[in-house]
Amino acid sequence: MTQPTIQKSSPSSKPKTDPLSDPMLELTPKQIVSELDRYIIGQAQAKRAVAIALRNRWRRLNVPEEIREEITPKNIIMIGPTGVGKTEIARRLAKLTNSPFVKVEASKFTEVGYVGRDVDTIIRDLVESSSEIVREEQRKIFESKASVIAEEQLASHLHRYFSKTDDDPLLEQLKDARGRLSKRKIIQSIKDGLLNNKTIELEIEQSQGQLKFLPSFGLGDLEKDLIDAFSMIMPKKSRKRMISIQEAYEQIKDAEMEKLLDKERITTEAKRRVEAHGIVFIDEIDKVCSGELSSHSGPDISREGVQRDLLPLVEGTTVSTRYGPIITDHILFIAAGAFHLAKPSDLIPEFQGRFPIRVELSSLSKDDFIKILVEPKNALIKQYRSLMLTEGIELTFTDDAIEEIADLAFRTNEKQEDIGARRLATIMETLLEVISFDAPEIAPSKIIIDGKYVKERLSFIAKDSELAKYIL
Repeated sequence: MTQPTIQKSSPSSKPKTDPLSDPMLELTPKQIVSELDRYIIGQAQAKRAVAIALRNRWRRLNVPEEIREEITPKNIIMIGPTGVGKTEIARRLAKLTNSPFVKVEASKFTEVGYVGRDVDTIIRDLVESSSEIVREEQRKIFESKASVIAEEQLASHLHRYFSKTDDDPLLEQLKDARGRLSKRKIIQSIKDGLLNNKTIELEIEQSQGQLKFLPSFGLGDLEKDLIDAFSMIMPKKSRKRMISIQEAYEQIKDAEMEKLLDKERITTEAKRRVEAHGIVFIDEIDKVCSGELSSHSGPDISREGVQRDLLPLVEGTTVSTRYGPIITDHILFIAAGAFHLAKPSDLIPEFQGRFPIRVELSSLSKDDFIKILVEPKNALIKQYRSLMLTEGIELTFTDDAIEEIADLAFRTNEKQEDIGARRLATIMETLLEVISFDAPEIAPSKIIIDGKYVKERLSFIAKDSELAKYIL
């Protein structure tokens, strides 16, 4: 492959990172691909495409402000059968950078006027996702401060309790050298967990049952806002409960955390992250192509209508949410579909034009299945070993067993519908069904799964293709 001419130049001063820039976005494309490789086998072309798209976000945030708004995301269409990693690539990409992420299925939406969800809910769900991310980050910032406050409050409560009793076995441990009850010792005992199992009476504030008397009208954000508004107006009840010290500590800590959180800052940051870093994954985009009309009933206008409803979001528009208006101009959209009965060119031209990057994901080979079973950080073999260890069973898979499982998955996908790596999960469940059921009775033990066991356990399925349709 011909390479461009590269001339080394002296390092130029990099533009200052914009306040909007996230340090996680400074990952290079190679680093991004390397991280994705830890969870997803193969599909190098798709990984490169999303890595470049993510890096371009960092680049956009560092260009001069006058051109920044003109640079739009290069949206991507992934083409490939189910179970080969399309969703996982997008999901891991978002997780890698802690970006707001939402996955939707195009087939769940219909043209306005038909029964279905309003496409604007995609952006509203994305803002909710962003709010949760920012909220969790804020909680971590204030966790130590909330812990100190909770310890102080709980210690004061316990000090009053121990001051009124003289027969508690813990009393002597909580006194100082002068024989007086020590609040400092109580706090230390809370920290050390020495009082966890002790129960105390605590007054718990409760809201009025989440307004269960309100029926659900399907009004989305408006419905949530109404419930929030009524919840603030309705008086809160308090009732006394006997709970453990550990539970009391957690409840006081959570209540103090809520007081420390800056709600306005969370809202502002959540909106900013959606607009600058949001990722929307639209699955089954091929199901709204006119090319599928030959095998599906229903008017063409409904399918084309879904595309036209989605188009403003992808092109860039403003969506009203409970957090305020959201501009979608720089949200990254990744669409995906198997495209068995249709092709990307069957999408309406305007929609096609907003997805300039197209990548094809290949079906998985037997070698891919072997790697999927053992190599990723979340590999199936590792998952099942961990599950069985909880029962006291040490599960070991020999190389020939792994090869047999991979071979059966590959052959079954060839004979029946190709569902990619999802086939492995079904095979593993069938293979380990007896062990999983008997685990509590046969533990502790060591079990070796070899090729012979796999063949014996799954031979009836391999031989009977009709039976395999129902089991695998």
